[in-house]
Amino acid sequence: MKRLFLFLLTNLAAVAMLTVVATLVCALCGVNLEEALGEGGYGPLFLFALVFGMAGSLVSLFLSKTVVKATMKCRTVDGSEGPAERWLVETVRDLSSRAGVKTPEVAIYPGAANAFATGAFKNSALVAVSTDIMGQMTREELRAVLAHEMSHVANGDMVTMSLTQGVINTFVIFFAHVLAGVIHGSRALDSGRSRRGAGGYAVYHLTVQLFQMAFGIFASLVVMWYSRRREFAADAGSARLLGAPGPMIAALRRLGNLQPGVLPDSIKAFGISGKMASLFASHPPLEARIDALMNLPPDTGV
Repeated sequence: MKRLFLFLLTNLAAVAMLTVVATLVCALCGVNLEEALGEGGYGPLFLFALVFGMAGSLVSLFLSKTVVKATMKCRTVDGSEGPAERWLVETVRDLSSRAGVKTPEVAIYPGAANAFATGAFKNSALVAVSTDIMGQMTREELRAVLAHEMSHVANGDMVTMSLTQGVINTFVIFFAHVLAGVIHGSRALDSGRSRRGAGGYAVYHLTVQLFQMAFGIFASLVVMWYSRRREFAADAGSARLLGAPGPMIAALRRLGNLQPGVLPDSIKAFGISGKMASLFASHPPLEARIDALMNLPPDTGV
């Protein structure tokens, strides 16, 4: 529940910030944003929702590497630091060549067992592993984990997940405004004619926020379902890059015996670890992932 709360709070904060900026800009230009959106039916409202729904998601995507490096205390390595770092960088370079993408930045961060990939573009990504996962996995297992993350990069999962979240944000914002307008006896954002006074304006927007939170809970089910599908695809991608599913199976079994590290919500879907079976989980249960790897069809190239 804490993860879900933070997830919703992050989305609401991004949308709220952009709304405030838009309102201030319109005020400086002498434009009444609410009245402008109220004209022309629901078309302007949907465009408004699309712009702000996608903007929050894309801003998070483009800032992902910078924010993650700072919050996770990532230490970028180039292989000159020591034998462990050299093996890590050379392994990522080899896997990126096999995956057909440019070698991403490689980083190590302090924390419990986990790894993740992030970045706005597949050819300028970041792959990071925790100190614990480096110390507790064999090199074959860690190579499989890195192959899993490189599959996320090669598949463009960071961009796809962000676009998916943006589309869902759009519909959440749109329907929240529509239903708030219905409750207050007016159409969409037609506040200039139907909700006169600061009190009515504030109550309307409070209703919008409540609807956005409620719809956001249900919308997150779709995002997490899609994230779980991408995990199965990244596991299969690891098997393809390594030529066999065995190393990835061994890595997942090892993760089952380790205490996984917690990742920020913005990159949780691109981590390696996930044990809980839940509709709100970003990862499938480890047992389901192992079963899927053991039953890969022969035409997958492994």
